[in-house]
Amino acid sequence: QVQLVESGGGLVQAGGSLRLSCAASGRTFSNYAMGWFRQSPGKEREFVASISSNSRIIYYTDSVKGRFTISRDNAKNTVYLQMNSLKPEDTAVYYCATDNRGDYSVPNYWKSWGQGTQVTVSS
Repeated sequence: QVQLVESGGGLVQAGGSLRLSCAASGRTFSNYAMGWFRQSPGKEREFVASISSNSRIIYYTDSVKGRFTISRDNAKNTVYLQMNSLKPEDTAVYYCATDNRGDYSVPNYWKSWGQGTQVTVSS
């Protein structure tokens, strides 16, 4: 069974930056795609970005294009989300996920999830 642990969240002013990390253990990380999702109170879990096992296929939701960058280091079993030019509407709990079996943007297709890290952007 895979375990995912997110880190790097915190409080930042609008316009600032954060880098989230997700460390994986318990299975072969390099064979699996990875995704980032976020969820704020009262809202459904939202797709943010995904990256294929070899980093050749990357997707972003429109609202973060040009601001966020997903990357991975398979030797370190870690996926990253660099978040720049943060806005108050980016405030959410951010989750990483792995072991996708369909559409990368749909949460139910991902089999394994971390417990999340809080990102708060002040105005």
